[in-house]
Amino acid sequence: MKILIKNGRVINPAADLDEIKDVLIIDGVIKKIDEEIIDEADNIIDANNLWVTPGFIDLHVHFREPGFEHKETIETGSKSAAKGGFTTVCCMPNTKPTIDSKEIVEFVKNRAEEKAIVNVLVVGSITKGLQGEELSDMEGMAEAGICAISDDGRTVQNSNLKRRGMEKAKSLNIPVFVHCEDEELLRSGVMNSGKISKQLGLPGILPEVENVIIARDIILAGGTGSNLHICHISTGTGVDLLKFGKNIGVKVTGEVCPHHFTLSDKEVLSLNTDFKMNPPLRREEDIRAIKRGLKEGIIDAIATDHAPHHEDEKNVGFIEAPFGIVGLETALPIAITELVEEGWLTPMELIEKLTINPAKVLGIDKGDMSVGKAADITIIDPFVEYKIDVGSFVSKSKNSPFHNRSVKGRVEYTIVNGKIVYNRSDS
Repeated sequence: MKILIKNGRVINPAADLDEIKDVLIIDGVIKKIDEEIIDEADNIIDANNLWVTPGFIDLHVHFREPGFEHKETIETGSKSAAKGGFTTVCCMPNTKPTIDSKEIVEFVKNRAEEKAIVNVLVVGSITKGLQGEELSDMEGMAEAGICAISDDGRTVQNSNLKRRGMEKAKSLNIPVFVHCEDEELLRSGVMNSGKISKQLGLPGILPEVENVIIARDIILAGGTGSNLHICHISTGTGVDLLKFGKNIGVKVTGEVCPHHFTLSDKEVLSLNTDFKMNPPLRREEDIRAIKRGLKEGIIDAIATDHAPHHEDEKNVGFIEAPFGIVGLETALPIAITELVEEGWLTPMELIEKLTINPAKVLGIDKGDMSVGKAADITIIDPFVEYKIDVGSFVSKSKNSPFHNRSVKGRVEYTIVNGKIVYNRSDS
């Protein structure tokens, strides 16, 4: 099987390449990148005025299977990923049952092999059942092929237990992903603590809830020598702490989600539960700090924290509604609109945070579309303008805060291992 991509702007940060090129794919592998390739390919894609990039890697998704298939499944989640340009995703372990054993890891991987149209990697839990009381079977899960460990959705509160988990992860050469939340400080908070929460009479979530655990885990990672990755940073202080950790030599990386560099807690004035997520939407000052962190290279990656919920679950009062939004199908246009169009990032810098940087966090051979690499490729129209419509989502859930928002940029094709898994003209 041959695919020839013609006349595209090839942006490959791993090779510092940003030029108009043709790309030839044969049997799932990139065979040639040149100014003009003549070949009788099975499929020729005209990429004139389009970006051709490595396939995106999302370090943080919730596909809900097993246990919550009414929200999302591995099959529907992978289709949503493909439409968003993501060719590799990392599934978090807060399923039912929790992904805390070799058997559950193997179940998810087997299910992905049967149903997924993108590469699905599995994150195992740090503690059994996410209860924060006893370490899970990390050795067994590592043998089954997990890409990282995390208690995402919760935080290991016991510092000694967390340190032991980090030590075990280091011995297994797998990174530790951390959801940063001090539960004693959190209490019953549902949105950012500040003027808006007071105005609405809603219990607030202090920035210290997040910042305290970021600081603690950076210190623990420094002591253990483990690879630490901070999930969904939402505060300006969190960005500063990440910079501090890097400056003192800790092996720490961080991600941010599109909603946290786009939306502030003022959106909650509508009491629309699609603006309820964890960490919560913060202040305008935090948005600016996150954008600076991206621009300065402090924040390594953009991830979605894709967290689908059924409409009935979100269609309740703000306090009762679950945290979380879907994000796979909106990440690229939001990032182009808010970061590239506003001058915070160049196209090269944006693609870096969606491809090679996440690959480095995981230590995998992805995020690079050089000759000889697996043909995971995303083709983008960066100029098209439109309004986001949740009715067009292929995700099983539609809980997005970006419905009807005007944006720029759209995925036209997603190619995984040399196979076209998404073609916008066919959808």
